[in-house]
Amino acid sequence: MGRDTTPNSFVPGEAALSPDMDLLVRRRIKAMGPAYRLSYAKPVHFVRGEGVWLYDKQGDAYLDFYNNVASLGHCHPRVVEAMSRQASLLCTNTRYLHDSIIDYAERLTALFPSELSQAIFCCTGSEANDLAFRIARRFTGAEGVIVTEYAYHGTSHIAAGMSPNLGAEVPLGPNVKTVPGPQGRKDAASVFERNVEAAIAEFLRHGVRPAALLVDSLFSSDGIYPDPRGFLKPAVSAIRKSGGLFIADEVQPGFARTGEAMWGFQRHDVVPDIATLGKPMGNGYPMAGLVVRPEVVEVFGEGARYFNTFGGNSVAAENGLAVLDVIRDEGLLGNSRKTGDYFRSALQSVDNDRIKAVRGAGLFLGVEIVDKSTGEPDRAGALRIINALREQRILISATGKNENILKIRPPLVTAKEHIDRFMNVFNLIMKH
Repeated sequence: MGRDTTPNSFVPGEAALSPDMDLLVRRRIKAMGPAYRLSYAKPVHFVRGEGVWLYDKQGDAYLDFYNNVASLGHCHPRVVEAMSRQASLLCTNTRYLHDSIIDYAERLTALFPSELSQAIFCCTGSEANDLAFRIARRFTGAEGVIVTEYAYHGTSHIAAGMSPNLGAEVPLGPNVKTVPGPQGRKDAASVFERNVEAAIAEFLRHGVRPAALLVDSLFSSDGIYPDPRGFLKPAVSAIRKSGGLFIADEVQPGFARTGEAMWGFQRHDVVPDIATLGKPMGNGYPMAGLVVRPEVVEVFGEGARYFNTFGGNSVAAENGLAVLDVIRDEGLLGNSRKTGDYFRSALQSVDNDRIKAVRGAGLFLGVEIVDKSTGEPDRAGALRIINALREQRILISATGKNENILKIRPPLVTAKEHIDRFMNVFNLIMKH
């Protein structure tokens, strides 16, 4: 059986459940099989969401500081209205002319550097990364791809093969090489560049040319390493010098999450050849896509057609437009920066030997938990904190190679009072 990459997952039989929940769990296992996982040592059963809150069957509210899919908050009324309005009129695919998808493509690409001016739509981040690699391979005529050593880029066959985070029983593709993540080093620019250059050299030694360097610009699965700013730039130059492309996986960093710009790669003063998008794109509606340099996708389009039955349908387009409207009209980029700075300062002020570091950008934060005696990564300790927060109706998760880094991604609509509530509980937990 493969390793469960959800470190705080429920194990049947280990938690005392109410009769109703026990029955629901057993029905789920019987109907859905063992591949699915439930979060937390004791599962949660939600029936409604609103803003930063999720509500269980008893009506108790849980502070959702993990789910960056509904990044505008659960069931944002403007997005729900746009979705229901369009669903009542027409839901059809991109092989017919429709204003909404063109409007959305124009609005979306206008938020990128001018070099990236064309969009392709699909349903999931996995599909987006899969397609991005196909385009890179076609443009370069090469096969090699470089990713970080604990990256996650999706679950399709190609994307899973570029996702070492999924574990040893999900093999990497034959032409995939991994390099260490930046790990917050001050000399990250030169070290990361050297590691990418070494991977390129190893490819060439075996007669494989590199097609792409693919990274999540916040290095979310590696442990959340947004800094130092600009450290990606030399590595991007190295991959381009070798004839490869730079693909920025913006599925987690994108759509105002970092608080400084719409896209995570902008922290590094680089322009990717392809940027892949997903998760918060539709605030819960299954939307994903990529934005690409036209000269790159032109080569792909000459020899291949692309079509996705649901990707870019008219309901998705209206959803996407509503998400962009809300980010703009509610000033959520600024809120991500201001509230994120407040949150990071509050976390950094916690005086506790178990906290090695607090990292993050905007409303994407990581707290590294270590054994206070040895200073070594403490996966079990992080797990206890996560489940203790869950018992107090606050939801987060963990990330990193050792799964000891608390992963905190509040919705972009999070306010100071929500952070204060989190910190009051977190401080009490860390004292025990």
